[in-house]
Amino acid sequence: MSDKVPLHIAIIMDGNGRWAEKRGLPRIEGHRRGIEAAKDIVLVARRLGVKYLTLYTFSLENWNRPPQEVEMLMAFLEIHLREEAKTLMDNHIRLRVIGRRDNLPAGVKRVIDEVEEATSGNHAMVLQLAISYGGRQELVDASRRIAELVKDGQIGIEDIDESLFEKALYTNGVPDPDLLIRTSGEKRVSNFLLWQIAYTELYITNTLWPDFGEEDLLLAIKDFKMRERRFGLTSEQALDIVG
Repeated sequence: MSDKVPLHIAIIMDGNGRWAEKRGLPRIEGHRRGIEAAKDIVLVARRLGVKYLTLYTFSLENWNRPPQEVEMLMAFLEIHLREEAKTLMDNHIRLRVIGRRDNLPAGVKRVIDEVEEATSGNHAMVLQLAISYGGRQELVDASRRIAELVKDGQIGIEDIDESLFEKALYTNGVPDPDLLIRTSGEKRVSNFLLWQIAYTELYITNTLWPDFGEEDLLLAIKDFKMRERRFGLTSEQALDIVG
């Protein structure tokens, strides 16, 4: 058991559509409320001392949703990032976006670049948004980067190891998540951070994302603190490393 707040929390923010449908509202209203929940959780995590927060914002598979829904989601994303730039600066939070940006509308890419640049000197917390992201695709892209290095003669095949592979990932420089939270009760990882969550603690809640608030986050962290993290070792060995 640990008293430490997780260094890095990742969240699969699931259940926006079901939240709206249960209330007889358009699905897009669920996404709107989901954005508000995300804004609140970012500030709660910052206050609790979490150093890295990764939010699964829009997956590559989400591009297959109805075009009108995707268009509205992209519009919400652009507006939200622009509006929240000041909040990020005021709270010394750095924005980092991972995923295949080439798929994004020009306006979204532009505001991402602007906010990433503006917040690049902030060090209190890193907010990492996975947008147009897929875990399998990240592994493919990393493999391509390494293959190019081999092709160009910069490295040999014998130089490829876990450390090199991690440097080729979108998340290079960010520690693996300690805790992965999934809302809405679904029990799967949905192509999210497949390499990075090898030893991550999983926490699943039935709460739909728009209803997920500070109390829910505190419950997840409390549960995390009760876990014994062994990383494939014995309890004694793990305690020596942690201690």
